Amino acid sequence: MPLAFVLINTEMGSMEETLKALNKISNVKEAYMVYGVYDIVAKVEAESMTKLKEVVTWKIRRLDTVKSTLSMIVMSE
Repeated sequence: MPLAFVLINTEMGSMEETLKALNKISNVKEAYMVYGVYDIVAKVEAESMTKLKEVVTWKIRRLDTVKSTLSMIVMSE
């Protein structure tokens, strides 16, 4: 199964709201608020690369509180 770690920047003060929304997306297996350049790191898994792209593009990036993302696709487990 394709796996990616998605680094997320949120609107100021909306980290908890974004984290709750991410946890409602079935393909998001884990998500954590972090310190540093990014606000949240999410582990996303899907049955195909196409589905993985759809989840990031149409579910995660479309959240109102998400400003930007950086996806890192895992080469192999």
